Amino acid sequence: MTYTTRIKEEISKIEVNESEKICELSGYLRFAANIKENITITLENASVARKIYTSIKEIFGIRPQITIRNQRRFRIKQIYILEIKEKVKHIIEFLNLMEGKKKILPNEYFLTNKEEKIAYLRGVFLAVGTINDPASSGYHLEIVTDMNREAVFITQLFKDLGIVAKHIKRNSKYMVYIKNAEVIGDIIKMFQATSAYFYFEDIRIYRDHKNMVNRLNNCEIANQEKAIGAGLKQLEDIKYLKEQDLYSLLDDSTKIVLEYREKYPESSLKELADIISMETDYKIGKSGVNHHFIKVKNLIKKYQKD
Repeated sequence: MTYTTRIKEEISKIEVNESEKICELSGYLRFAANIKENITITLENASVARKIYTSIKEIFGIRPQITIRNQRRFRIKQIYILEIKEKVKHIIEFLNLMEGKKKILPNEYFLTNKEEKIAYLRGVFLAVGTINDPASSGYHLEIVTDMNREAVFITQLFKDLGIVAKHIKRNSKYMVYIKNAEVIGDIIKMFQATSAYFYFEDIRIYRDHKNMVNRLNNCEIANQEKAIGAGLKQLEDIKYLKEQDLYSLLDDSTKIVLEYREKYPESSLKELADIISMETDYKIGKSGVNHHFIKVKNLIKKYQKD
């Protein structure tokens, strides 16, 4: 079972009030139904099929005809076909659907509050929405539509709920998508798929923690490489001082620092300061060690200039 299927099964089991049920059904039929003389809905998820069947029966008082077929492409799975032959014109008008070409639902018909907008989007997601399993790939929610104005309308509905979604054309379809992990988690929670939400958040927290640890490790490695590089350059400066008979010009405290640099070439300035303070009577900090190496560089520059 895919993660999207898990979410849809959980959504299909929640209880909603009458107005939300109408908005949910309207969103689903607009994007999943084939509307001609009859209204035909083809589904692969038994739980969603049961929900749509129940909603139609409760709202319009009719029982859609059910056909179950076994599909044998790659693996055997059941396909559920719901066909509405009664009150077709009334259903189209009541849910603001148009025969053949679909019409975008004006806000004044339904969607007068936040709960109804969420219900409509929930129906759309049940019809044509997907969310990647966060454990197997990146974070990605998408809703695929046939027409650009449908994609614009869905994007606007998300915006009304304070959610930023984008839409693009992909081949002959239009896709509304969101890649922000926190926002996708909020949408799953908004759709009341509680179990799927906790799973998503557990994976997200684990991945964020893992990424943070990796970043810290990378920073530590980078700092270590930087310290080693600086130490090697300082050893070259010490060697140069000795070759040019400049070492004797240094004061005793600087000579102590250089002596310990030669003993501990890979230590950072902070580590070097701690070692010197521990092993000698000369108490010094990181900035003090750095000050001595600046004196060395200045001496070399002066010598080379002269």
